[in-house]
Amino acid sequence: MTTFRSNGKLLITGEYVVLDGAVSLALPTKYGQSLNVEKTHKSGIQWTAYDNENKIWLKVFFNIDELFLKPAVSSLSTISEEASLLKILQAAHSLNPKLLQESEGFNITTNLDFPKNWGLGTSSTLINNIAQWFNIDAYKLLQVTFGGSGYDIAAARHNNAITYELSSEKSNVLNVEFDPIFKEELFFVHLNQKQNSRDSIRHYRDQSKAELQNNISKISGLTSQFLTCGSLKEFELLVEIHETIISKIINTPKVKSDLFQDFDGAIKSLGGWGGDFVLATGAEDAKNYFREKGYNTIIPFTEMAL
Repeated sequence: MTTFRSNGKLLITGEYVVLDGAVSLALPTKYGQSLNVEKTHKSGIQWTAYDNENKIWLKVFFNIDELFLKPAVSSLSTISEEASLLKILQAAHSLNPKLLQESEGFNITTNLDFPKNWGLGTSSTLINNIAQWFNIDAYKLLQVTFGGSGYDIAAARHNNAITYELSSEKSNVLNVEFDPIFKEELFFVHLNQKQNSRDSIRHYRDQSKAELQNNISKISGLTSQFLTCGSLKEFELLVEIHETIISKIINTPKVKSDLFQDFDGAIKSLGGWGGDFVLATGAEDAKNYFREKGYNTIIPFTEMAL
């Protein structure tokens, strides 16, 4: 049996504008997904997906011939999980037709170690794992399936914080250190709802792009400042500036003004606004603020960041 593993992700800076070349800060997480490959003598692929509670959430069998077909052009956001997986495998096969000749069949199991609704990269970790299995370019596989900037693929493949810049369809990835001295006062709060990243991208593309290049430069500069700031107060100021810029770009209220107006610390959306995790600042009483409002999935920075 061969095992592949990929890290989950959080986009600390540059949400949305990472698609248009902003230098963004991404954080691989301790949570991720593994994929186990076992060759069998039975023709076809038996696929079994387990969630973080070791419960099966998808079990499907594919005939090998199905993978030889050209992937359908339908959007992955509008088809079933089974059809989506088939399309990914068809695309992987088209990028490396030799792999499926290595065995009559395969028994595949995947294991998530975070809940599917957390938004840490169920899809990106799957794409990267399948790309490793097929020995193909994960970024190419992403582009012919889900699309997106590719920062989540970069996070899946790195074991430390990175900056990510998409330039002329090429990914520029740099290893960086993001280990704030005030990290004990940083934590992540799940907003109790899943945000569809493809819907977020469509919303962003629908907005006016007035002064976009100027704002991209501002966000790239803020990313550098996030990496070098030396105090929590400065960090909170950077969060407020970043949130204000993105709010104007996507014409969406900041999560703090929308849901947590009376919170004393800073709150920053991560990735697509409106769901998944936010980053918040403060001590234990700050965490109690969210618990009292019914947000019970609260993870300290040190337990989330790889």
